[in-house]
Amino acid sequence: MGEDGRLRAVVALAQGMAAAHTPREFWRAAALGACEGLDGTFAALSVWQRDHGRLKVLVNAGQRAVGEEEFPDSETYPVHQFPEITEFLHERWAGGGEPDAWVETVDDPVRTGRVEGLRRRGRGCCVVAPIVLHGRAWGELYVARPTQAKPFTRADADFATVLAAVVAAGIAQAERLEEVRKLAFTDPLTGLANRRAVDTRLDEAIERYRVDGSVVSLVVCDLNGLKRVNDTHGHAVGDRLLERFGSVLSRCGARLTGALAARLGGDEFCLLTVGPTADEVVAVAEELCVRAAELELGEGVACGVASTGDPIGPLRSARRLFRLADAAQYQAKAARSAKPVVAGRDGTVVRLADAPPGARDRRRFRDAPPVGQVGPVGPVGPVGPVGPVGPGVGEPGGREGADGG
Repeated sequence: MGEDGRLRAVVALAQGMAAAHTPREFWRAAALGACEGLDGTFAALSVWQRDHGRLKVLVNAGQRAVGEEEFPDSETYPVHQFPEITEFLHERWAGGGEPDAWVETVDDPVRTGRVEGLRRRGRGCCVVAPIVLHGRAWGELYVARPTQAKPFTRADADFATVLAAVVAAGIAQAERLEEVRKLAFTDPLTGLANRRAVDTRLDEAIERYRVDGSVVSLVVCDLNGLKRVNDTHGHAVGDRLLERFGSVLSRCGARLTGALAARLGGDEFCLLTVGPTADEVVAVAEELCVRAAELELGEGVACGVASTGDPIGPLRSARRLFRLADAAQYQAKAARSAKPVVAGRDGTVVRLADAPPGARDRRRFRDAPPVGQVGPVGPVGPVGPVGPVGPGVGEPGGREGADGG
């Protein structure tokens, strides 16, 4: 392959990785791009798991041998069976060398682990290129040819080093994008999911509910006493209280398969579940109330629950479920309830949540009569927990006016 061909191979490799939307697509694109660029028939991408002292294969691409899976769950190789990884990625660097690729063939007199692998799988030669990321060995790129093919040359190994560098750049970019994605969906103080993550997951949950009837439940919590703690002890102590409650929420939520624990903003948190029954969710909400009451400096939590597993009426959007859970939370707040208030089980919350929208003050529910108290209820229009929602957005998911309940 001439210089023009190799340049096209580099461009194709970079474009293939850039077009990937998932880690597996990225791994496959990297392996196949290198395989084509080196005129190989098989390629693998592996990561060095230092904590376990092993190479883990992420993808096997191209012409796989019997027993080789494209995305193996447990194909790993102890590093001590491949001492060249330490030689090329550490000792050689210490001497001022570069992490160059190397070639091994089935006829090599030294029976290394790779040579044995070539013989076992009917391949004739391979080129191995270290992948270096942030100045450390990340893993390796492995490309092989069949026994009847021309062996790799030193020039091929040099080009494999270039391709490995391109793959490393792609991995670094993917990691940065993943970090940005994580930051976009994570609350920086507590490490829980944030409001945006809840909106996204809730939309997906409601769609699943419409398709197969899966139970969707939302627990909305308001941490009591945070302002007093901030005013008396300072915001640093208040932040610790928020972090501590976030840990309690995460611990309780772990009892519900697939639960998403989130901080919505300020002193408001939530749990979102798809699958567990309404009773299971209420039981966890009750435990959450008990544990929150035991927190030092805090004053417990006001907790509201809304679930499609309870008689809450038709659910035409995520907005209504959020409104129901929010109304239940405000009722719990007004009643100073030590237990969660559950929409559809108290006789009040559904009526409050479905009242015609009036003023858009989302804290109007705080002025509603406590559970069981008889009294006039004026128009209310809260639609979700308090928290920053971004310009022009007045309720969860940015659906103000999208449906009437």
